[in-house]
Amino acid sequence: MAESGWDCLLLYGHSWRKDFFRCLVNFNFFGPYALALLTRSNELSVLLSHPWDQENLAGRVDADIKCVANFAEAIPSKSKTAIAGREFMEARFVDESTVSATAAVEKLRRFKTPAEIQFLEQAAHLADEGYRHFVDTAELGMAEYELVAEVEGFLKTRGAEDNFMLIASGGREVFGMRPPTERRFQKGDSITTELTPQVNGYYAQICRTLVLGEPSEDQRLAFSIFCEAQTAAENFIKPGVNISDLARVQNDVFRREGYGEYTSSKYTRVRGHNLGLYPDENPYVLEDVDDVVNQNMVLIAHPNTYLPLSGYMVFGDTLVVTETGCVRLNQTEKKLFSK
Repeated sequence: MAESGWDCLLLYGHSWRKDFFRCLVNFNFFGPYALALLTRSNELSVLLSHPWDQENLAGRVDADIKCVANFAEAIPSKSKTAIAGREFMEARFVDESTVSATAAVEKLRRFKTPAEIQFLEQAAHLADEGYRHFVDTAELGMAEYELVAEVEGFLKTRGAEDNFMLIASGGREVFGMRPPTERRFQKGDSITTELTPQVNGYYAQICRTLVLGEPSEDQRLAFSIFCEAQTAAENFIKPGVNISDLARVQNDVFRREGYGEYTSSKYTRVRGHNLGLYPDENPYVLEDVDDVVNQNMVLIAHPNTYLPLSGYMVFGDTLVVTETGCVRLNQTEKKLFSK
């Protein structure tokens, strides 16, 4: 704050993006909004939009806690105020007198403390358990939404606060993942998922592909390419390497096999991303992202894309960057699952 000349730093959260608020006040608020107000003299105020939140948080943090109807009235007007999460705030809460602190706070959040890594380890363990349940539960004739509901229930009863989950099923016609539909699984289907449970605010992710029936030769060949690309990323990661090169080593595997076309944005979104209080944090792993990997970053490397061999496939694990490389937090076997 001193370096940036900010007198007051606000960390805003709403029902979908609680992460900026929770990086300072790790409280899973119930109401539609929450705001943490930090002055340069280290005075903390917490503004909540629901009285239940005020009651639940009282006595848990050393702060002035209030329930307010209009956050705009609480924002200091005679000081230089920066807001992390400003881009997500409703227009009625902000004006031109404030600046964005989103990028600066995101950069601080990339590097995890030992306590944060412990929460991510717990979330990764839960992701492994959730994927085992995913495989055990999936069966012919089941709808996508039914499988997702079963996995959601499984994770919630085992302590997950939340779970960000995508799914897709079918054959070569599958291009990507999305929320679940009414489509029912058929023999030979490839079922892909990103499964991302949240523990004490922190998300860990696993990406795997399951085939209902015996995998075809094309599915096996496609998976071998995905596995090699992900392994290349895992072996490459260490402090000091560039994010762009982390994407390149994955894409180069596809290019070598003649599938360079399918590394473009037409067929894939990212080759990975940071993990933490939000399931899809910056920096994104792309060849045009110029950023450096550092120790204690937690990210997932996943060469998820469409290939004409198999349709869309996914494969990835949560990784913690160490002094000399990285450690994989997921323990699920690195294979093409079949049932």
